[in-house]
Amino acid sequence: MSGVTDETVVGTWRAIAASHAAANAALERELARQGLGVSEFEVLDRLSESPEHKFRAQELADAVHLSQSALSRLIDRLEKNGLVERCLCGEDRRGIYVLLTEAGLRRHAEAAPVHREVLARILPPELVQCQCTGTVPA
Repeated sequence: MSGVTDETVVGTWRAIAASHAAANAALERELARQGLGVSEFEVLDRLSESPEHKFRAQELADAVHLSQSALSRLIDRLEKNGLVERCLCGEDRRGIYVLLTEAGLRRHAEAAPVHREVLARILPPELVQCQCTGTVPA
């Protein structure tokens, strides 16, 4: 990267890491009141945004940055609470889909405003602006 110093790169990385840690801690506190963890909410959020409210398990693991085994344990908890269901993939019998249930859709709708409010409050405006414009903050 021309014109960018090591100190700027490291400083930017530290600012991103600090923002992530602060947002994650606030989300854990606030989403716990909704009966959800951050990763659980992220799974419901991704499923709510997808067509037909479903994802292949491997693609969902990649989208929410979890290992296959960590996602499987998380899906077990969500399934036990009636928020998601597993179903076999029609074209590939080895594949599993994760499907958002009506209860999961309702729980997501209740928790999403809390999630968005925390992010709007915690994330630095320059970082949010950077994401929207695709520019790197100075």
